[in-house]
Amino acid sequence: MRIQRASKRTKQPRNLTVDEFQRFAQNLGEPFRIVAVLCVCFGLRISECLGLKWCDVDWLRSTLRIERSIIAQKVDETKTDESRKELRMDESLLEFLKGWRQAAQFSLPQDWVFASPVQLGRLPWSYDQIWRVYQKAASAAGRLGAHSLRHTYRSWLDSVGTSLAVRQKLMQHADIRTTMNIYGDVVTDEMREAQGKVGRLAVLASPGSGSQRIARSAK
Repeated sequence: MRIQRASKRTKQPRNLTVDEFQRFAQNLGEPFRIVAVLCVCFGLRISECLGLKWCDVDWLRSTLRIERSIIAQKVDETKTDESRKELRMDESLLEFLKGWRQAAQFSLPQDWVFASPVQLGRLPWSYDQIWRVYQKAASAAGRLGAHSLRHTYRSWLDSVGTSLAVRQKLMQHADIRTTMNIYGDVVTDEMREAQGKVGRLAVLASPGSGSQRIARSAK
């Protein structure tokens, strides 16, 4: 049985320019700005971003593992098998995330990266809370939703000259397996280069991106 309109959007999510993202980020406090940066850097679904734990970050190898998602405040699997993977972080993004860990109230390996103080760290911030904060900050960038950042990521991959095969691989879509089989597996260095370019766009567009600034602003 197919639920009516379950897979069809009534409104197409927006793609933000770098300037629009900067204006949007300027109106976000922590940790909501960090959530936005990670989503736009990796094209993460908001459920995947909220499902991150500190143990998912490998600081030595500069990687981030997507292991789970949070839906309606319940731990769940990722939407697709392709979404459950290891992502490489650019140095600028790694420093950005280190700054948040230094400032975070909950920073042990098994803690949620975006643990909610209201929930005493037992759960991350909820989607509804993130959505309300985004809508309040969105007046500077125009109407947008949480999924707009994933669409922005795809648009920025295009803008930095990323090849079609790499874009499809980084977007982690389940319905492009045939295309990826035709193209073959994407070279890791090329993926890292594309990811790094988008990461630098987001970090440079986010005000106060240094680790010390994040630590100070979160206090």
